[in-house]
Amino acid sequence: MNTETAIAVDIEGYLVDPDDWDEQVADELARAEGLELTEEYWPILNFMRDYWRENGVAPDVRHVVGFLVDEHGYDKKSAKQHLFRLFPYGYVKQACKIAGMQRPRAWSTG
Repeated sequence: MNTETAIAVDIEGYLVDPDDWDEQVADELARAEGLELTEEYWPILNFMRDYWRENGVAPDVRHVVGFLVDEHGYDKKSAKQHLFRLFPYGYVKQACKIAGMQRPRAWSTG
């Protein structure tokens, strides 16, 4: 990462400290994944950050799908398709990483 202040990431590229996250960090993490963040990404990333702040853990993919259903009018199938279109290498591999989560260790990736 090329931020002005060094941000610590683990060997897989996940933030060591989720509090180091901001939009610039997200953009850099996304670029490292070959993605360019557009307006479609931010509601998901912001939901994930809010969930983390409230619960102290990264949201499971089902919570993000539920958010897309409840807040953006998707049905469950299309919400999941939308999520995996935005993050083609998977929820944990890309969405959690770009949202600044530490790598989730033991739950379903959807």
